[in-house]
Amino acid sequence: MKVFGLGDIKRALPKIDLSPLIKEGFVAYSSGQAVVPPVGELVFENPPGDVHIKYGYIQNDDYYVVKIASGFYGNTDLNIQSSQGGVMILFDQKTGKEVGILIDECYLTNVRTAIAGAVCVELFSPSNISCIGVIGTGVQARMQIAYLPENIKCKKIKVWGRSGKSVEEYIKEMTSLGWMLDRVNTTDDIAATCDLIITTTPSKEPLLKNKLLKKGTHINAIGSDSPEKNELEVDILKAADLVVADSISQCLERGEISHAIRNRFIDKNEIQELGHLIHKNGTYNCKEHQISVADLTGVAVQDIQIAKAVFKECEKLKI
Repeated sequence: MKVFGLGDIKRALPKIDLSPLIKEGFVAYSSGQAVVPPVGELVFENPPGDVHIKYGYIQNDDYYVVKIASGFYGNTDLNIQSSQGGVMILFDQKTGKEVGILIDECYLTNVRTAIAGAVCVELFSPSNISCIGVIGTGVQARMQIAYLPENIKCKKIKVWGRSGKSVEEYIKEMTSLGWMLDRVNTTDDIAATCDLIITTTPSKEPLLKNKLLKKGTHINAIGSDSPEKNELEVDILKAADLVVADSISQCLERGEISHAIRNRFIDKNEIQELGHLIHKNGTYNCKEHQISVADLTGVAVQDIQIAKAVFKECEKLKI
């Protein structure tokens, strides 16, 4: 069995075009070619955190994959990022024998999440973005921006965060990368002025309200990946012209959609699944009179696709 660490993984990643692979994974999932059981989860209260176990396989593929990734949200007080522990384990799909371990320290989970966000921006965001709103200041608040499609020309970001210190650090870092940053005191400012909004927090109370949300806005909801997490007011999903789930079955149990379903603001039949829309190869860009929401709870096919590609590249490079 071969074991590759974070350094190996980071050397292999630039050689891989990940976006098509992640898209193929979503298409395989939505077309019934993937076996993905419900998410395994450990929830901690003191300190607050969660551990997700996601696993599955694509039929007639080389490997099946088991991924373990943690997020402990008090880590920011310790000056370390929330996502620390993570491994992806690959097994031969024909024999069940363990083949390799990627000790990625949650890095691959963060990358594949950012790629999924980029796919949704490509498919659903307005054609002309005037301002990007970012709610949160952690890893995904950075990576969702870093992985935006190259055709997104807007460089203006409005950011909101709970901690003044973390907001200032975010502004300093992103400004150094060429972005134009404005700090806002409330998320209402983001709702009223931004046409691409990215939510990236582990909040258990809605942060983004519907009352000021302007038409012509697309929202990538990233943070709500557990049943108790909730970043969007359910009215937003009711008002949306397009609601997209990375996995409908998973989003009925966790994520923004689950709250709207439980409160009877939307019906299951109103939800579109990302893999189906990718497969149709249509144009869904949010129009001036529309609102669209992509609920990204993280699906095991993303882990399968990135783990396979990175493992094979590490082997090829003989790292």
